[in-house]
Amino acid sequence: MTIPSTTIDDLSRVFPEAAIGSHWQLLSDAVMGGVSSGRMTAGVVAGRPAIRMQGRVSLENNGGFLQIALDLAPGGGVVDASGFTGVEVDVLGTGESYGLHLRTPDLTRPWQSYRAGFVAEGAWKTLQLPFAEFTPHRTGSPLDTRHLRRLGLVAIGRAFHPDLCVAGVRFYRQPASTENSASAGM
Repeated sequence: MTIPSTTIDDLSRVFPEAAIGSHWQLLSDAVMGGVSSGRMTAGVVAGRPAIRMQGRVSLENNGGFLQIALDLAPGGGVVDASGFTGVEVDVLGTGESYGLHLRTPDLTRPWQSYRAGFVAEGAWKTLQLPFAEFTPHRTGSPLDTRHLRRLGLVAIGRAFHPDLCVAGVRFYRQPASTENSASAGM
């Protein structure tokens, strides 16, 4: 499926439906026997409509994650994001570290993903996470942006109380520099 727009979600639809037509989901390590717990809500946070993930990440019972996830195409299909540089996300938090995880159909185990970290500060910030900075986790396959299936915003790997707000998610393109454009024509 070719992406007609850069918008993944702008919170313009009734929650939990995203602008692309799929639905946000809250997932925790409880699916694998862990005891982390949380909730996902929608509302206005610091003047902006937002999705909010709050809860408790616990390392007990080999657990350690809480996430809000979104299929990038309705029905679990794939999107071709190869024409983009990365993912841009509007976030607010409490100064904690989180991960943005991407999945492709090639990943068959739930613990496999491509990961980029970020810090959600106490004021709204727009962060750009380039595809080139996503690292494979428990897979030897490189990230293939022609076949993206799912995106997750994840509190993972340490015991803490996540409080992450998201006001928008988009694919972004880095403009070609004029220096590169000029040399390409020579």
